[in-house]
Amino acid sequence: MSHWKDEKRWSDRFLPEIKRILGEHLIGEPPVEEDAERNTDLMVLRLDAVRIGCRVRRYEQIAYCNEFTIRSKLASGKHTELTKIIAGWGDYFFYGFSNQYETKLCHWILGDLKALRLYINRQLYMKKQPWIAEITNKDTNGRPTSFVVFRYANIDNPPFVIAQSENIYQKEKSA
Repeated sequence: MSHWKDEKRWSDRFLPEIKRILGEHLIGEPPVEEDAERNTDLMVLRLDAVRIGCRVRRYEQIAYCNEFTIRSKLASGKHTELTKIIAGWGDYFFYGFSNQYETKLCHWILGDLKALRLYINRQLYMKKQPWIAEITNKDTNGRPTSFVVFRYANIDNPPFVIAQSENIYQKEKSA
């Protein structure tokens, strides 16, 4: 089995929890008139297809919980997460970290990909690099794969982070 499939199977174990979290933030209560006149107790905040990219990292990486990475290059030359986001694909981005037992999420954010695209375009327009670093690793076949690193705090107008868990790591670190 490929490394990608193993990693996907590992991260998919968190999908029920991710769905619950997304439901809390993407489904809302309508105005009273909707309930009274249209039999509506809850509303999905958007009617068309909503595309959400999800990524879960292992607990060993929790020190980087104020940053997120997006794959930027593949040895195969295929489209990466970054090229798809820049091309306009995706509405939201869920990024989380498993707890040390890999049984649930201990930290997560829900980000607005429109805000990220706007930030990237503004930075490029001003001839600035939008990400703070680019990291190259090797995949399981020894081929290079790269990721760009963004800091949440840098993407603030409009803000990228729509919702987030309590930052457990920062609480432990400051205690």
